[in-house]
Amino acid sequence: MEKENSNRTRRVSLRFTTQEYTLIEKRWKAGTCRKLSDYIRKHLFNKPITTNYRNVSLDDFMHEMIRLRTELNSLGNNFNQSVKKLHTLNQIPEFKAWILTAGIEQKVLLDKVEEIKKNLLKISEKWLQ
Repeated sequence: MEKENSNRTRRVSLRFTTQEYTLIEKRWKAGTCRKLSDYIRKHLFNKPITTNYRNVSLDDFMHEMIRLRTELNSLGNNFNQSVKKLHTLNQIPEFKAWILTAGIEQKVLLDKVEEIKKNLLKISEKWLQ
């Protein structure tokens, strides 16, 4: 790219109205060109311009799903810590039954959390295509 730019010694200056510039900027940002000058150059020389179309309505949904995934991870971690702490109380007979029950519930909870995380990953991969 540096070699290509080295031959560009001529400048062209243009003036746009606010509406014109806003339209150009909107189209440039919807494309894959990193620089506005690259976008304008491609447009002037009829080179193909790749644009990205994204369903913006899913942004809020994805933000909420990311928040839920983080919350699920936190719940699983908290539950693990609680059960680990209870295992240290193994000497007290009343806690033995609860520890066994909690271990079974922990397995069920973590399986469900893992299932939800896999589904969220599938949805996010499909959305990000």
